[in-house]
Amino acid sequence: MMQETSPPSFSELYSAYAAGQLDPGFSLLLETQSMLRSDVRGALAVSETISGIMFETATPVAMSAGAGARALDLIDALEREEDLPARSAPSDAELAELPEPLRDAAFEAFDLAGWQGTAPGIRRMKLDVKSELEVELYRIQPNARVPRHSHGGTEFTLVVAGGFTDETGSYGPGDLAVKGPDDTHQPVGDAGEVCFALAVRDAGLKFTCVMGMIQRVLGR
Repeated sequence: MMQETSPPSFSELYSAYAAGQLDPGFSLLLETQSMLRSDVRGALAVSETISGIMFETATPVAMSAGAGARALDLIDALEREEDLPARSAPSDAELAELPEPLRDAAFEAFDLAGWQGTAPGIRRMKLDVKSELEVELYRIQPNARVPRHSHGGTEFTLVVAGGFTDETGSYGPGDLAVKGPDDTHQPVGDAGEVCFALAVRDAGLKFTCVMGMIQRVLGR
């Protein structure tokens, strides 16, 4: 069972990303947000510069036995992936409008399982990015209501397109909503445009009302 911890600060996330130590789920979130917001793009660039300077000034250490051979094997594996034929044209035109690298992850998820209905006007896809966290893409129709819920841990929700409003405010493209175990809310899709949102969380949702009753009956 994952222990509850306070959510990491954004400076910690940027530093971990620059050092290549960030969970793939958070990496996807930051990379997607950087495509939508110049300030995030700048913060990541600064962190990568600092990380590069620290790497260049670090004291060299001896490589472990076989490290060189393992590195060459990884390069060969990447080259084999590049030689694979291009994937066929996407079957969901909406996904083509998403920024990279979220677009590629969404296409892969769509090809494997497609969208799953959560509530009227709400669909979601689980994204397999080799993360230890829950990573999902949501599609919210205009004026559709996500069932009211709380959280088993911390949830980061990035609006990629469109927007939604909950009890704490309105969120548009590039905005990030951070909710913890003490937060209960009900996002509602803004009128006029479909909302796409990327959610990364360290524990599942806890629904209230009818959805909560169903969840408890199913033991989820």
